[in-house]
Amino acid sequence: MSHLDYKKKAKKDLKKEEVFIIRQKLEKITKSSDPEQALDLLERLGEIDMNFEILKETMIGFTVHAVKKSSSDEEIILKSKTLIKTWKKFVPSKEETSVKKETSDKKSDKKDASDKKESSSSSSKSNDSNEKLRKGTYKGNNGFYEYDGTVLFEDEQCRKRDGYTEKLPKRNTDGVTLIFSDAEEFRPNMTPKEVLQAGSFGGTYFRPIKSSVTNLKYNKMWDELPQNWLEGISVKRLVSSTHYDEKVNTYKAKCGGSLEMWETSGWIDKIDPYGWFMWYCRFYLGRRSRDDDRQIGRWKNCTGPKGRWKNNLIGKIAKAGVKYNNSAISPVIRQTLQHWAYKLTEKDYLERKKQL
Repeated sequence: MSHLDYKKKAKKDLKKEEVFIIRQKLEKITKSSDPEQALDLLERLGEIDMNFEILKETMIGFTVHAVKKSSSDEEIILKSKTLIKTWKKFVPSKEETSVKKETSDKKSDKKDASDKKESSSSSSKSNDSNEKLRKGTYKGNNGFYEYDGTVLFEDEQCRKRDGYTEKLPKRNTDGVTLIFSDAEEFRPNMTPKEVLQAGSFGGTYFRPIKSSVTNLKYNKMWDELPQNWLEGISVKRLVSSTHYDEKVNTYKAKCGGSLEMWETSGWIDKIDPYGWFMWYCRFYLGRRSRDDDRQIGRWKNCTGPKGRWKNNLIGKIAKAGVKYNNSAISPVIRQTLQHWAYKLTEKDYLERKKQL
Protein backbone atom coordinates (compact mmCIF):
# COMPACT_ATOMS: atom_id res chain seq x y z
CA MET A 1 0.00 0.00 0.00
CA SER A 2 1.40 3.38 -1.00
CA HIS A 3 1.76 6.26 1.45
CA LEU A 4 -1.11 8.08 -0.29
CA ASP A 5 -3.37 5.03 -0.10
CA TYR A 6 -2.57 4.60 3.57
CA LYS A 7 -3.49 8.25 4.24
CA LYS A 8 -6.84 7.72 2.54
CA LYS A 9 -7.45 4.61 4.63
CA ALA A 10 -6.53 6.54 7.79
CA LYS A 11 -9.13 9.21 6.99
CA LYS A 12 -11.79 6.52 6.42
CA ASP A 13 -10.92 4.89 9.74
CA LEU A 14 -11.26 8.22 11.53
CA LYS A 15 -14.75 8.70 10.10
CA LYS A 16 -15.78 5.19 11.11
CA GLU A 17 -14.43 5.71 14.60
CA GLU A 18 -16.34 8.96 15.11
CA VAL A 19 -19.58 7.50 13.73
CA PHE A 20 -19.20 4.46 16.00
CA ILE A 21 -18.73 6.72 19.06
CA ILE A 22 -21.77 8.81 18.07
CA ARG A 23 -23.78 5.61 17.67
CA GLN A 24 -22.90 4.53 21.22
CA LYS A 25 -23.96 7.91 22.60
CA LEU A 26 -27.24 7.85 20.69
CA GLU A 27 -28.01 4.35 21.96
CA LYS A 28 -27.62 5.59 25.54
CA ILE A 29 -29.89 8.55 24.82
CA THR A 30 -32.70 6.29 23.60
CA LYS A 31 -32.66 4.67 27.01
CA SER A 32 -32.69 8.00 28.86
CA SER A 33 -33.80 11.40 27.57
CA ASP A 34 -31.51 14.18 26.41
CA PRO A 35 -33.00 15.83 23.31
CA GLU A 36 -30.39 18.60 23.22
CA GLN A 37 -27.47 16.16 23.05
CA ALA A 38 -29.34 13.94 20.59
CA LEU A 39 -29.85 16.86 18.24
CA ASP A 40 -26.17 17.84 18.51
CA LEU A 41 -25.12 14.30 17.61
CA LEU A 42 -27.53 14.12 14.68
CA GLU A 43 -26.24 17.47 13.42
CA ARG A 44 -22.70 16.13 13.58
CA LEU A 45 -23.71 13.02 11.61
CA GLY A 46 -25.05 15.31 8.91
CA GLU A 47 -21.63 16.99 8.64
CA ILE A 48 -19.75 13.73 8.11
CA ASP A 49 -18.99 12.69 4.53
CA MET A 50 -20.84 9.38 4.69
CA ASN A 51 -20.58 6.39 2.35
CA PHE A 52 -21.98 2.87 2.11
CA GLU A 53 -18.95 1.25 3.76
CA ILE A 54 -19.30 3.40 6.89
CA LEU A 55 -23.06 2.85 7.01
CA LYS A 56 -22.66 -0.90 6.71
CA GLU A 57 -19.87 -1.31 9.27
CA THR A 58 -21.22 1.07 11.92
CA MET A 59 -24.94 0.23 11.47
CA ILE A 60 -25.63 3.87 12.32
CA GLY A 61 -28.83 3.89 10.25
CA PHE A 62 -30.56 1.46 12.63
CA THR A 63 -29.59 3.60 15.61
CA VAL A 64 -30.87 6.82 14.05
CA HIS A 65 -34.11 5.03 13.16
CA ALA A 66 -34.46 3.94 16.81
CA VAL A 67 -33.88 7.51 17.98
CA LYS A 68 -36.60 8.73 15.60
CA LYS A 69 -39.10 6.16 16.88
CA SER A 70 -38.39 6.79 20.57
CA SER A 71 -38.41 10.60 20.40
CA SER A 72 -41.40 12.94 20.65
CA ASP A 73 -39.30 15.96 19.71
CA GLU A 74 -40.34 17.17 16.24
CA GLU A 75 -36.91 18.58 15.44
CA ILE A 76 -35.18 15.31 16.27
CA ILE A 77 -37.71 13.30 14.27
CA LEU A 78 -37.29 15.58 11.25
CA LYS A 79 -33.49 15.49 11.43
CA SER A 80 -33.50 11.70 11.76
CA LYS A 81 -35.79 11.31 8.76
CA THR A 82 -33.59 13.64 6.69
CA LEU A 83 -30.43 11.67 7.53
CA ILE A 84 -32.03 8.31 6.74
CA LYS A 85 -33.38 9.61 3.43
CA THR A 86 -29.96 11.00 2.49
CA TRP A 87 -28.15 7.80 3.43
CA LYS A 88 -30.50 5.62 1.37
CA LYS A 89 -28.82 7.06 -1.73
CA PHE A 90 -25.61 5.29 -0.76
CA VAL A 91 -27.18 1.83 -0.52
CA PRO A 92 -26.60 -0.07 -3.79
CA SER A 93 -29.44 -1.89 -5.51
CA LYS A 94 -29.43 -5.70 -5.70
CA GLU A 95 -28.41 -5.52 -9.36
CA GLU A 96 -25.41 -3.32 -8.61
CA THR A 97 -24.35 -5.60 -5.78
CA SER A 98 -24.52 -8.64 -8.07
CA VAL A 99 -22.40 -6.99 -10.77
CA LYS A 100 -19.82 -5.83 -8.23
CA LYS A 101 -19.56 -9.31 -6.74
CA GLU A 102 -19.06 -10.91 -10.15
CA THR A 103 -16.36 -8.38 -11.06
CA SER A 104 -14.72 -8.85 -7.68
CA ASP A 105 -14.62 -12.63 -8.08
CA LYS A 106 -12.85 -12.34 -11.44
CA LYS A 107 -10.19 -10.09 -9.95
CA SER A 108 -9.71 -11.96 -6.68
CA ASP A 109 -6.66 -13.97 -7.74
CA LYS A 110 -4.92 -10.88 -9.04
CA LYS A 111 -5.75 -8.89 -5.89
CA ASP A 112 -4.55 -11.65 -3.54
CA ALA A 113 -1.20 -11.73 -5.28
CA SER A 114 -0.95 -7.95 -5.12
CA ASP A 115 -1.91 -7.86 -1.43
CA LYS A 116 0.76 -10.40 -0.55
CA LYS A 117 3.36 -8.35 -2.38
CA GLU A 118 2.29 -5.13 -0.63
CA SER A 119 2.20 -6.84 2.76
CA SER A 120 5.71 -8.14 2.24
CA SER A 121 6.94 -4.73 1.13
CA SER A 122 5.27 -2.93 4.03
CA SER A 123 6.64 -5.38 6.56
CA SER A 124 10.17 -4.99 5.26
CA LYS A 125 10.00 -1.21 5.67
CA SER A 126 8.74 -1.33 9.27
CA ASN A 127 11.23 -1.14 12.13
CA ASP A 128 8.69 -2.20 14.74
CA SER A 129 10.06 -4.58 17.37
CA ASN A 130 6.74 -6.21 18.21
CA GLU A 131 5.87 -6.96 14.57
CA LYS A 132 9.18 -8.80 14.19
CA LEU A 133 8.78 -10.34 17.67
CA ARG A 134 12.54 -10.15 18.03
CA LYS A 135 12.61 -9.26 21.69
CA GLY A 136 10.19 -11.84 23.04
CA THR A 137 9.49 -15.50 22.95
CA TYR A 138 6.64 -17.85 22.11
CA LYS A 139 5.35 -20.02 24.91
CA GLY A 140 3.75 -23.35 24.05
CA ASN A 141 1.58 -24.15 21.04
CA ASN A 142 -1.22 -21.64 21.60
CA GLY A 143 0.53 -18.61 20.14
CA PHE A 144 1.40 -17.07 23.53
CA TYR A 145 3.83 -14.18 23.28
CA GLU A 146 5.60 -12.72 26.27
CA TYR A 147 8.00 -9.81 26.22
CA ASP A 148 11.20 -11.01 27.81
CA GLY A 149 13.81 -8.96 26.02
CA THR A 150 16.34 -6.95 27.96
CA VAL A 151 14.53 -4.88 30.59
CA LEU A 152 16.15 -1.44 30.77
CA PHE A 153 15.68 1.62 32.94
CA GLU A 154 16.47 4.67 30.79
CA ASP A 155 14.76 5.94 27.62
CA GLU A 156 17.99 6.07 25.63
CA GLN A 157 18.85 2.48 26.55
CA CYS A 158 15.50 1.26 25.25
CA ARG A 159 15.81 3.32 22.07
CA LYS A 160 19.18 1.72 21.34
CA ARG A 161 17.89 -1.77 22.20
CA ASP A 162 14.93 -1.48 19.80
CA GLY A 163 16.75 0.38 17.03
CA TYR A 164 14.59 3.52 17.17
CA THR A 165 16.23 6.39 15.31
CA GLU A 166 14.18 9.58 15.65
CA LYS A 167 15.16 11.90 18.49
CA LEU A 168 13.13 12.21 21.65
CA PRO A 169 10.75 15.19 21.60
CA LYS A 170 11.47 18.42 23.47
CA ARG A 171 9.14 20.77 25.28
CA ASN A 172 8.10 23.94 23.49
CA THR A 173 9.08 27.38 24.83
CA ASP A 174 5.93 27.22 26.96
CA GLY A 175 7.50 24.30 28.80
CA VAL A 176 4.37 22.23 28.21
CA THR A 177 3.80 21.17 24.61
CA LEU A 178 5.86 18.30 23.21
CA ILE A 179 7.51 19.01 19.86
CA PHE A 180 8.24 16.17 17.44
CA SER A 181 10.50 17.58 14.71
CA ASP A 182 9.07 15.30 12.01
CA ALA A 183 5.39 15.52 13.03
CA GLU A 184 4.37 19.17 13.01
CA GLU A 185 0.68 18.63 13.75
CA PHE A 186 1.19 16.19 16.61
CA ARG A 187 1.39 18.27 19.81
CA PRO A 188 0.51 16.29 22.95
CA ASN A 189 1.51 17.78 26.29
CA MET A 190 1.90 14.61 28.34
CA THR A 191 4.65 12.04 27.90
CA PRO A 192 3.76 8.33 28.12
CA LYS A 193 5.41 8.31 31.54
CA GLU A 194 3.20 11.17 32.73
CA VAL A 195 0.08 9.44 31.43
CA LEU A 196 0.89 6.25 33.33
CA GLN A 197 2.07 7.97 36.51
CA ALA A 198 -1.06 10.15 36.64
CA GLY A 199 -3.37 7.15 36.75
CA SER A 200 -4.99 6.07 33.49
CA PHE A 201 -6.94 3.31 31.71
CA GLY A 202 -8.34 2.04 35.01
CA GLY A 203 -4.93 0.47 35.60
CA THR A 204 -5.51 -2.14 32.90
CA TYR A 205 -3.70 -0.95 29.78
CA PHE A 206 -0.89 -3.52 29.62
CA ARG A 207 -2.91 -6.37 31.10
CA PRO A 208 -2.53 -9.85 29.54
CA ILE A 209 -4.64 -10.00 26.37
CA LYS A 210 -5.59 -12.29 23.50
CA SER A 211 -5.46 -10.23 20.31
CA SER A 212 -7.97 -11.11 17.61
CA VAL A 213 -5.88 -9.02 15.21
CA THR A 214 -2.67 -11.03 15.55
CA ASN A 215 -4.19 -14.21 17.03
CA LEU A 216 -1.56 -14.10 19.76
CA LYS A 217 -1.72 -13.81 23.52
CA TYR A 218 0.41 -11.09 25.15
CA ASN A 219 1.77 -10.70 28.65
CA LYS A 220 4.35 -8.60 30.51
CA MET A 221 4.50 -6.11 27.65
CA TRP A 222 5.23 -3.35 30.17
CA ASP A 223 8.75 -4.78 30.36
CA GLU A 224 9.34 -3.24 26.93
CA LEU A 225 8.93 0.26 28.43
CA PRO A 226 11.78 2.21 30.01
CA GLN A 227 11.39 1.14 33.62
CA ASN A 228 11.80 4.71 34.90
CA TRP A 229 8.27 5.27 33.53
CA LEU A 230 6.98 2.83 36.15
CA GLU A 231 9.17 3.99 39.03
CA GLY A 232 7.28 4.54 42.25
CA ILE A 233 3.95 3.10 41.07
CA SER A 234 2.33 -0.30 41.51
CA VAL A 235 2.45 -2.09 38.15
CA LYS A 236 -0.12 -4.60 39.35
CA ARG A 237 -2.60 -1.85 40.27
CA LEU A 238 -1.85 0.92 37.74
CA VAL A 239 -0.56 -0.86 34.64
CA SER A 240 -1.39 -4.57 34.38
CA SER A 241 -4.56 -5.07 36.40
CA THR A 242 -7.16 -7.37 34.85
CA HIS A 243 -9.91 -5.45 36.67
CA TYR A 244 -10.81 -1.92 35.56
CA ASP A 245 -10.80 0.38 38.59
CA GLU A 246 -11.86 3.98 37.91
CA LYS A 247 -10.60 4.97 41.37
CA VAL A 248 -7.01 4.79 40.12
CA ASN A 249 -7.77 7.25 37.32
CA THR A 250 -6.84 10.89 37.83
CA TYR A 251 -10.46 12.07 37.54
CA LYS A 252 -12.01 8.96 39.12
CA ALA A 253 -14.06 8.43 35.98
CA LYS A 254 -14.50 5.42 33.73
CA CYS A 255 -14.11 6.06 30.03
CA GLY A 256 -13.11 4.46 26.74
CA GLY A 257 -14.29 1.42 24.82
CA SER A 258 -13.05 -2.12 25.26
CA LEU A 259 -10.15 -3.58 23.28
CA GLU A 260 -12.62 -5.95 21.65
CA MET A 261 -14.68 -2.99 20.43
CA TRP A 262 -11.62 -1.32 18.88
CA GLU A 263 -10.58 -4.61 17.27
CA THR A 264 -13.95 -5.38 15.70
CA SER A 265 -14.16 -1.80 14.43
CA GLY A 266 -10.86 -2.25 12.58
CA TRP A 267 -8.99 0.43 14.53
CA ILE A 268 -6.16 -1.76 15.87
CA ASP A 269 -3.13 -2.33 13.65
CA LYS A 270 -1.26 -5.59 14.24
CA ILE A 271 2.03 -3.77 14.87
CA ASP A 272 0.54 -2.28 18.06
CA PRO A 273 -1.97 -4.86 19.35
CA TYR A 274 -2.79 -2.85 22.47
CA GLY A 275 -3.81 0.19 20.45
CA TRP A 276 -3.13 3.92 20.43
CA PHE A 277 -1.20 4.29 23.67
CA MET A 278 1.19 1.47 22.76
CA TRP A 279 1.75 3.25 19.44
CA TYR A 280 2.38 6.52 21.32
CA CYS A 281 4.94 4.91 23.67
CA ARG A 282 6.91 3.64 20.70
CA PHE A 283 6.51 6.80 18.62
CA TYR A 284 7.68 8.90 21.58
CA LEU A 285 10.81 6.76 21.89
CA GLY A 286 11.63 7.24 18.20
CA ARG A 287 9.99 4.47 16.24
CA ARG A 288 8.39 5.42 12.94
CA SER A 289 5.93 3.08 11.24
CA ARG A 290 3.34 2.81 8.51
CA ASP A 291 0.59 3.57 11.06
CA ASP A 292 1.85 6.99 12.13
CA ASP A 293 -0.39 9.14 9.90
CA ARG A 294 -3.54 7.30 10.99
CA GLN A 295 -2.74 7.49 14.69
CA ILE A 296 -1.79 11.16 14.56
CA GLY A 297 -5.02 11.79 12.67
CA ARG A 298 -6.98 10.09 15.45
CA TRP A 299 -5.21 12.26 18.04
CA LYS A 300 -6.06 15.42 16.07
CA ASN A 301 -9.67 14.33 15.80
CA CYS A 302 -9.85 13.99 19.57
CA THR A 303 -7.67 16.77 20.94
CA GLY A 304 -6.04 18.76 18.13
CA PRO A 305 -6.91 22.43 17.41
CA LYS A 306 -10.31 21.30 16.13
CA GLY A 307 -10.48 18.24 18.34
CA ARG A 308 -14.06 17.38 19.17
CA TRP A 309 -13.51 16.26 22.77
CA LYS A 310 -11.17 19.10 23.73
CA ASN A 311 -13.51 21.73 22.33
CA ASN A 312 -16.49 19.97 23.90
CA LEU A 313 -14.80 20.31 27.30
CA ILE A 314 -13.92 23.97 26.71
CA GLY A 315 -17.52 24.72 25.76
CA LYS A 316 -18.83 23.12 28.96
CA ILE A 317 -16.35 25.05 31.12
CA ALA A 318 -17.23 28.36 29.46
CA LYS A 319 -20.93 27.67 29.91
CA ALA A 320 -20.44 26.87 33.59
CA GLY A 321 -18.35 30.02 34.10
CA VAL A 322 -15.66 28.29 36.15
CA LYS A 323 -11.87 28.01 35.91
CA TYR A 324 -10.37 25.88 33.13
CA ASN A 325 -8.95 23.37 35.62
CA ASN A 326 -12.15 22.79 37.57
CA SER A 327 -12.14 18.99 37.55
CA ALA A 328 -15.84 18.84 38.45
CA ILE A 329 -16.62 19.80 34.85
CA SER A 330 -16.69 16.69 32.62
CA PRO A 331 -14.28 14.37 34.46
CA VAL A 332 -14.98 11.69 31.81
CA ILE A 333 -13.82 13.95 28.98
CA ARG A 334 -10.79 15.08 30.99
CA GLN A 335 -9.83 11.46 31.61
CA THR A 336 -10.35 10.64 27.93
CA LEU A 337 -8.08 13.51 26.88
CA GLN A 338 -5.44 12.30 29.33
CA HIS A 339 -5.49 8.89 27.66
CA TRP A 340 -4.68 10.78 24.46
CA ALA A 341 -1.69 12.43 26.18
CA TYR A 342 -3.33 15.81 26.64
CA LYS A 343 -4.30 17.96 29.62
CA LEU A 344 -6.25 21.17 29.04
CA THR A 345 -4.11 24.27 29.58
CA GLU A 346 -5.23 27.80 30.42
CA LYS A 347 -3.71 29.06 27.17
CA ASP A 348 -5.68 26.58 25.03
CA TYR A 349 -8.83 27.31 27.00
CA LEU A 350 -8.62 31.09 26.58
CA GLU A 351 -7.76 30.90 22.88
CA ARG A 352 -10.71 28.66 22.11
CA LYS A 353 -13.09 30.54 24.42
CA LYS A 354 -12.61 33.68 22.30
CA GLN A 355 -14.07 31.81 19.32
CA LEU A 356 -17.21 30.64 21.12
